[in-house]
Amino acid sequence: MTKRPVFSSQIATILTLIGVAVGLGNVWRFPYMMGKYGGSAFLIIYLLFTLLFAFPALMAEIGLGRAIKQGPIGAFKAAFGKTAGTLIGYMLMLTICIAASYYVIVIANVLFSAVYAAIYGFQGTENITNYNRHLGNGWLQYSIALITIFGSLWIIQRGLKKGIESISKIFVPFFLISIIYLIINAFSLADAMEKVQVFLQPDFGALEAQHIFAALGQAFYSLSLGGTFMLIYGSYLPEEEKIPKIALFTSIGDVGAALLASLFIVPTVLVFGLDMTTGPTLIFSTMPHLFAQMAGGQLIGTLFLLALGMVALLSLIASYEVLASGMEDITSLNWTKNQKIIGIGIIQAILAFPSAFDNNLIGTLDLIFGSGMQLLGSGLAACGLAWGLGKVITNQQIFGEQSSRLKGFYHFWISWVIPTLLLIVLIGYIYNLA
Repeated sequence: MTKRPVFSSQIATILTLIGVAVGLGNVWRFPYMMGKYGGSAFLIIYLLFTLLFAFPALMAEIGLGRAIKQGPIGAFKAAFGKTAGTLIGYMLMLTICIAASYYVIVIANVLFSAVYAAIYGFQGTENITNYNRHLGNGWLQYSIALITIFGSLWIIQRGLKKGIESISKIFVPFFLISIIYLIINAFSLADAMEKVQVFLQPDFGALEAQHIFAALGQAFYSLSLGGTFMLIYGSYLPEEEKIPKIALFTSIGDVGAALLASLFIVPTVLVFGLDMTTGPTLIFSTMPHLFAQMAGGQLIGTLFLLALGMVALLSLIASYEVLASGMEDITSLNWTKNQKIIGIGIIQAILAFPSAFDNNLIGTLDLIFGSGMQLLGSGLAACGLAWGLGKVITNQQIFGEQSSRLKGFYHFWISWVIPTLLLIVLIGYIYNLA
């Protein structure tokens, strides 16, 4: 077996984990979820759930990955035994494989939108009509997706330091600088501050059970929890790094990205009288109309969409890293690294084809594999560390040699509280599907 790569530095680790966590979940998903499920009340519940449940689960996934230093199949085999662990590992690998296949179509839509904004802009009815026509062109979007797939796999082929780390060091700071500029622009609009203040007045009485479930699901979705991404990147974490510190900075960066994106999207949408409750189509149906009305909208639209596309690519790259690293755990598959990458590319190209021609399929698959299966995977990872590897290894990974009164409480929390809560939410998702 080849030597396991490790992150080159703490800052590289944090930027990489923030990069995979941010993705589309914060910029595409979070603002429309907040608009659809209770506004600022949703925001407060989401922040609370991130602190109480997503942050401890993130530490557990990183800890499980570092303890075993393998992909999902190897990690869950060590935690649950050969039969059950192999089944769980293959299930989560399949989840990532399917999720990546529709996710790349959404990224293709974003990248196309960025290029269209840069060349044509969205001013005028004709430009909007042409944009919608090309966005609905399945063959065009599929072609962009193919380029995205094999471009991302090329980065994987370059390795952890030259590929994943190097691109994360560029994309994450670019996103931060871009979104800060966009926020300044948004709050310079007339009445922006007043409208945001009204929007941010929480109405907890209007919260329903589905809003609370949505907030919890978003907390886990946003951090890319699911027993896959963070488990893999945890396996690259040096032993001397403190997991709570890495997880805390990752969580802060992730939540910060969601809030920053919202600080641009919410004021501008409200000022121009557009609909915050549009749902998943907020970026592609509402935002072009927004950019068409804004002064300097072509530049602002291009910058926003480009920044969104770049951080979304980091999550896609993490998906392919999960698949490539996971394939190393399959001892009967004696492929070279290039053969694995080519194999992943071919499978992804086949699986992405239906989603390019059916946007409704993307929504259905995302509900099953992007929300439900990620909750299941994260719960299994927490149980794998706490139950499978046991209290001693759990404390060693999370707290090191330090004595802490939190050791017993943390082990109980990830052993029982988080898995039980995630099971309840998962049942809620299944009930909604039915």
